[in-house]
Amino acid sequence: MKFRIGYRTLKTAAGTAISILIAQQLGLDNFASAGILTILCIQVTKRRSLRTAWDRFLACVLVMPFSALFFEGIAYHPIVIGVMLLFFIPTVVMLKATDGVVTSSVIILHIYLANKITIDLFINELGVIITGIGVALLINVYMPSVDKKLRAYQSRIESNFKVIFCEMVNYLRTGESDWSGREITETAQVLDEAKSIAILDVENHVLREDNDYFYYFRMREKQFEILERVLSIVTSLTVTVPQGKMIAEFLEELSENIKPGNTAHIYLGKLKEMKKEFEEMELPKTREEFEVRAALLQLVKEMNEYLIIKSSYRTSKWNKSRKLEAN
Repeated sequence: MKFRIGYRTLKTAAGTAISILIAQQLGLDNFASAGILTILCIQVTKRRSLRTAWDRFLACVLVMPFSALFFEGIAYHPIVIGVMLLFFIPTVVMLKATDGVVTSSVIILHIYLANKITIDLFINELGVIITGIGVALLINVYMPSVDKKLRAYQSRIESNFKVIFCEMVNYLRTGESDWSGREITETAQVLDEAKSIAILDVENHVLREDNDYFYYFRMREKQFEILERVLSIVTSLTVTVPQGKMIAEFLEELSENIKPGNTAHIYLGKLKEMKKEFEEMELPKTREEFEVRAALLQLVKEMNEYLIIKSSYRTSKWNKSRKLEAN
């Protein structure tokens, strides 16, 4: 595995050092625990970081009265810690702050080692909590933009779509192909990766609930499923017929327009006209020709669905400037 230092590693290292330094300068006891809180609160996205920070803060604050009740009410004994956790953990789970269980356990041990409950002790622990979590939130404000990476995925997908269309055109015209099909496997992989990154991008914008790139890749994924079915139809054809060459011309034109600009409605119209032409042509004379033309008709239906998916795709105002729309 390649050795690599990522931005999250850098933020964790810097944040840990800063939080410990601040806690130490403030004269807080157990100041090193502020670093632990920072490490645990730095997440891959802003939303996850906020959720984790809140869970840990809530659990850490809640555990202090629990500790006072059990330690002062019963005894400072390891068994008491176990008994307290039997009640504390279900409470945290009920409050949906499960991420805070580990960090609150650190606070429990601080109070246990102090062997007494005082206001100063609680203020000290609160200072450690706020310092550790606060630094993590400030450090996590910066998240590198993934727009460039998402645009690169978009370009790769559109390029692969064009190759797939061109290979279908070639087969419809000649009945032969030496294509390896590499773009099929690659497109499936790129779509999965792109959607994952688009979801992370949503979580890095606290006030935004959706992401046009995600909807774009979902649209392409649906189209890709259709292309896989169309490929299966094309490769099943045993003879070339005039209708196949007409479809080849249509697909070739379509392949040249996988680019910004929503013109799906234009091609839906052309597809409708071509289907009408098919209906006016002579009936098949052999069983083999009948089967090929039936398969081509199914291909036209699939391409109609392909274009409908694109025509129903809309971008929001946020992304209109990025011109994500494509055929």
